Amino acid sequence: MGTIVVDGVSKIFGESRAGPEIRALDRVSLDIDDREIVCVVGPSGCGKTTLLNVIAGFETPTTGEVRIDGNLVAGAGPDRIVVFQSPSLFPWMTVRENVSFGPRKRGVPKRRALTDAAHYIEAVGLTRFADRYPYELSGGMRQRVQLARALVNQPEVLLMDEPFASLDFQTRLAMQELLLQLWHEIHPKIFFITHDVEEAVFLADRVYVISVAPGRIKQVIEVPFAKPRTIDLVTVPDFVAIKDRVLRLIREEFRASDRQALAGDGG
Repeated sequence: MGTIVVDGVSKIFGESRAGPEIRALDRVSLDIDDREIVCVVGPSGCGKTTLLNVIAGFETPTTGEVRIDGNLVAGAGPDRIVVFQSPSLFPWMTVRENVSFGPRKRGVPKRRALTDAAHYIEAVGLTRFADRYPYELSGGMRQRVQLARALVNQPEVLLMDEPFASLDFQTRLAMQELLLQLWHEIHPKIFFITHDVEEAVFLADRVYVISVAPGRIKQVIEVPFAKPRTIDLVTVPDFVAIKDRVLRLIREEFRASDRQALAGDGG
């Protein structure tokens, strides 16, 4: 039973020819318990993706630290898999080859890798498309392949950077329900970035609202609904109340961002 602990993380990007140093994160602390889904919301440019990159080990914090199961994060590792907004599939590989690539790369025997790939391809509803190439799939189908490719490795930590943002409304709802269904199978810790407040409240056990840059934790909101969840939850009055609370907090940050922009322009 492990936990991700982000402890007092600040991230400053150094001064360059383009301008002065940028403080992206300021003393951010949060935790993600075993089998928990945490969503992060906040204005554009508040440091959400920087925080994900620090947890992934792609970026080193200027101060503070990240520990996973007590171990200091000092770089990228196979226990953490990132799912991006744009599916990063190999265009020359079929769906089956894309999904089995990770296990094969880790040394899993070919037959086992293909069996595991078939399981997750079926789980995301793409068995009939296993021998198709990415260009033959819709955007939603490609995102399903990316999800299957991540989950086949059974990661301890799944880091998701607005993975459903480019999908149409109905496909996004289907992907949210699918993610929760697949989460029940392997129970990874999930750190999920989104601009969609309804998506955050629907998926999360806890929502972190990040302030305008430099990013700080503005408020933490517990989401009390048991899993599994269906999309019908979004009409429940308690759900709507939590969603409205998060929206109010984000509006406050947008107003703060506008004031900063005016001050920067001398207005």
